[in-house]
Amino acid sequence: MHRAYKYRMYPNKQQQQHLAVQFGHARFIFNYGLNARKQAYKETGKGLTYTATALLLPKLKQELPWLKEADSQVLQQKLKDLDTASVNFFQGRTGYPVFKNKDDHQAVRFPQRFKLTDSHIYLPKVGWVALVLHRPTEGKMKNITVSKTKSGKYFVSVLCELEIFEFSNNLTPVGVDLGLHHFAVLSTGEKIEHPACLRAAEKKLKRLQKALNRTKKGSANRAKARRRVAVLHEKIANQRSDFLHKLSNRLVRSHGTIRLENLNVAGIVKCHNLAKSISDSGWSSFKLQCEYKACQYGSSIKSVDRFFPSSKTCNVCGYVNNDLKLQHRFWTCPECSAEHDRDINAAINIRNFNTVGATELQACGEDVRPTTFLGVGLTSMKQEAQRL
Repeated sequence: MHRAYKYRMYPNKQQQQHLAVQFGHARFIFNYGLNARKQAYKETGKGLTYTATALLLPKLKQELPWLKEADSQVLQQKLKDLDTASVNFFQGRTGYPVFKNKDDHQAVRFPQRFKLTDSHIYLPKVGWVALVLHRPTEGKMKNITVSKTKSGKYFVSVLCELEIFEFSNNLTPVGVDLGLHHFAVLSTGEKIEHPACLRAAEKKLKRLQKALNRTKKGSANRAKARRRVAVLHEKIANQRSDFLHKLSNRLVRSHGTIRLENLNVAGIVKCHNLAKSISDSGWSSFKLQCEYKACQYGSSIKSVDRFFPSSKTCNVCGYVNNDLKLQHRFWTCPECSAEHDRDINAAINIRNFNTVGATELQACGEDVRPTTFLGVGLTSMKQEAQRL
């Protein structure tokens, strides 16, 4: 099992310059490798593998001696990232890899020769960098990823391999109905409000973006204004992440089985009237968090068919009310006269949905069928990047 631990780093000015070299050279190698793949495909009709691309590095270092300033393994890892991005594209997970620029998210990975103490971390060609180790790591450290956010903060993510024994608990199941009126409605009757992190900060964000647009390109004031916008975006993302982590933790600790609708979020987001609200909700992140946390507490996650009429089906007698409209928040079953709150009724039906037609997830939150995403934070060791 793989688990990542993320810590804030505080490099001094000299170390920041060394890290900038690592980021810049790794970005150059990524772009060089991507261009080489494109040229090879254009000339031969075939792309380049990771091995073929990595063999270009020694000759390139002779032509460009300044590449030796970066750690050799950092450059190799960047080519592996390019290979993974290409595999994800051909398997329909993402778009085709694009060239990186200095304004993108900066990150490099060190697979070896790093050391971690209670207050510092050693990075090759950078040295000992101060960090806040707010919690200890568990298991064997495999690699570390150093990143810099657009707001100028530095983080290190330590990937550890640990053994987690699979078990199951006997806690009650729960159905979760995700929506726009409420973030989630549980089959227990609990309604969880939307955090609406982006909506709450929209006015301030609009003001900061206007100030950014008024600055001159390339000026110091523009850099300051861009950083203020990035800080606010980071705050919004952190608030949303905090809400999702707390809710997913509570659910996997309190329930043995969690049933969720298998929503086509990418398709729903194409509706421009709902796109901002759905993106602000973070449904996909919530589902991913529930899945990778489930094995820690012996829970299982089951996905219910998105076409199952959970809101229109009476949870008492099974009658399907095809006349129910979206604006109807409450309805009475014409068969058994049961009165329903449409969201609570949907959550109960999701909880009661049998395993036939449901996508069952294993103890560690993995789909029995191949999925089109990789989990974050906690993944099993069998989820390796596939090769063509």
